[in-house]
Amino acid sequence: MQEYWDALERLKAGCPSRVPLGSSINKDTVALEAGRKRGAIKKSRISFGKLIAAIDTANREVDVQASQPRDLFRKVRAEKQSYKELYHQALNRELMLLDRLARLEKELARFSNVLPIRK
Repeated sequence: MQEYWDALERLKAGCPSRVPLGSSINKDTVALEAGRKRGAIKKSRISFGKLIAAIDTANREVDVQASQPRDLFRKVRAEKQSYKELYHQALNRELMLLDRLARLEKELARFSNVLPIRK
Protein backbone atom coordinates (compact mmCIF):
# COMPACT_ATOMS: atom_id res chain seq x y z
CA MET A 1 0.00 0.00 0.00
CA GLN A 2 2.89 2.34 0.77
CA GLU A 3 4.09 2.00 -2.84
CA TYR A 4 0.86 3.60 -4.05
CA TRP A 5 1.17 6.50 -1.61
CA ASP A 6 4.81 7.06 -2.63
CA ALA A 7 3.80 6.96 -6.30
CA LEU A 8 1.07 9.54 -5.64
CA GLU A 9 3.57 11.82 -3.90
CA ARG A 10 6.01 11.53 -6.82
CA LEU A 11 3.25 12.43 -9.27
CA LYS A 12 2.16 15.40 -7.16
CA ALA A 13 5.76 16.59 -6.92
CA GLY A 14 6.12 16.35 -10.69
CA CYS A 15 8.98 13.84 -10.70
CA PRO A 16 7.57 10.45 -11.72
CA SER A 17 9.96 7.62 -12.42
CA ARG A 18 7.81 5.20 -14.43
CA VAL A 19 5.19 7.31 -16.23
CA PRO A 20 5.87 10.24 -18.56
CA LEU A 21 6.35 13.64 -17.00
CA GLY A 22 3.17 15.69 -17.11
CA SER A 23 0.85 12.70 -16.90
CA SER A 24 -2.50 13.40 -15.30
CA ILE A 25 -3.02 12.12 -11.78
CA ASN A 26 -5.59 9.35 -11.76
CA LYS A 27 -5.93 5.79 -10.46
CA ASP A 28 -4.24 4.24 -13.49
CA THR A 29 -1.17 6.50 -13.49
CA VAL A 30 -0.72 6.04 -9.74
CA ALA A 31 -0.87 2.26 -10.23
CA LEU A 32 1.60 2.37 -13.12
CA GLU A 33 3.93 4.66 -11.15
CA ALA A 34 3.78 2.19 -8.26
CA GLY A 35 4.90 -0.58 -10.60
CA ARG A 36 1.48 -2.26 -10.85
CA LYS A 37 -0.86 -2.82 -13.77
CA ARG A 38 -3.41 -0.32 -15.01
CA GLY A 39 -6.65 -0.88 -13.12
CA ALA A 40 -5.02 -2.23 -9.99
CA ILE A 41 -6.66 0.48 -7.87
CA LYS A 42 -10.39 -0.24 -7.71
CA LYS A 43 -13.24 1.42 -5.89
CA SER A 44 -14.64 -1.97 -4.96
CA ARG A 45 -11.69 -2.65 -2.66
CA ILE A 46 -12.25 -1.04 0.71
CA SER A 47 -8.53 -0.70 1.41
CA PHE A 48 -8.19 1.79 -1.47
CA GLY A 49 -10.85 4.21 -0.17
CA LYS A 50 -8.47 6.80 1.32
CA LEU A 51 -6.03 6.45 -1.56
CA ILE A 52 -8.76 7.07 -4.14
CA ALA A 53 -9.94 10.14 -2.20
CA ALA A 54 -6.35 11.44 -2.08
CA ILE A 55 -5.94 10.82 -5.82
CA ASP A 56 -9.14 12.74 -6.59
CA THR A 57 -8.03 15.62 -4.38
CA ALA A 58 -4.59 15.73 -6.01
CA ASN A 59 -6.20 15.68 -9.47
CA ARG A 60 -8.43 18.65 -8.59
CA GLU A 61 -5.46 20.59 -7.17
CA VAL A 62 -3.44 19.99 -10.34
CA ASP A 63 -6.42 21.08 -12.47
CA VAL A 64 -6.69 24.34 -10.53
CA GLN A 65 -2.96 25.00 -10.89
CA ALA A 66 -3.08 24.15 -14.59
CA SER A 67 -6.02 26.45 -15.22
CA GLN A 68 -4.25 29.46 -13.69
CA PRO A 69 -1.71 29.77 -16.55
CA ARG A 70 -4.55 29.35 -19.06
CA ASP A 71 -6.51 32.14 -17.39
CA LEU A 72 -3.42 34.33 -17.38
CA PHE A 73 -2.83 33.53 -21.05
CA ARG A 74 -6.42 34.47 -21.93
CA LYS A 75 -6.11 37.71 -19.98
CA VAL A 76 -2.85 38.64 -21.72
CA ARG A 77 -4.32 37.75 -25.11
CA ALA A 78 -7.37 39.97 -24.47
CA GLU A 79 -5.12 42.79 -23.31
CA LYS A 80 -3.00 42.41 -26.46
CA GLN A 81 -6.12 42.60 -28.62
CA SER A 82 -7.26 45.70 -26.76
CA TYR A 83 -3.94 47.46 -27.36
CA LYS A 84 -4.03 46.42 -31.01
CA GLU A 85 -7.46 48.03 -31.40
CA LEU A 86 -6.28 51.20 -29.67
CA TYR A 87 -3.28 51.32 -32.02
CA HIS A 88 -5.49 51.02 -35.10
CA GLN A 89 -7.81 53.71 -33.79
CA ALA A 90 -4.83 56.03 -33.31
CA LEU A 91 -3.65 55.32 -36.87
CA ASN A 92 -7.11 56.12 -38.23
CA ARG A 93 -7.16 59.43 -36.33
CA GLU A 94 -3.72 60.26 -37.70
CA LEU A 95 -4.82 59.58 -41.28
CA MET A 96 -7.99 61.65 -40.87
CA LEU A 97 -5.95 64.56 -39.49
CA LEU A 98 -3.46 64.35 -42.36
CA ASP A 99 -6.32 64.39 -44.87
CA ARG A 100 -7.92 67.37 -43.14
CA LEU A 101 -4.58 69.21 -43.09
CA ALA A 102 -4.08 68.60 -46.82
CA ARG A 103 -7.59 69.91 -47.62
CA LEU A 104 -7.08 73.02 -45.47
CA GLU A 105 -3.72 73.76 -47.11
CA LYS A 106 -5.34 73.54 -50.57
CA GLU A 107 -8.15 75.81 -49.45
CA LEU A 108 -5.70 78.30 -47.98
CA ALA A 109 -3.72 78.34 -51.22
CA ARG A 110 -6.87 79.02 -53.23
CA PHE A 111 -8.14 81.91 -51.13
CA SER A 112 -4.83 83.42 -50.13
CA ASN A 113 -4.01 86.99 -51.16
CA VAL A 114 -0.27 86.15 -51.20
CA LEU A 115 1.12 85.78 -54.70
CA PRO A 116 4.10 83.60 -55.41
CA ILE A 117 7.30 85.44 -56.33
CA ARG A 118 8.09 83.18 -59.26
CA LYS A 119 5.76 81.87 -61.83
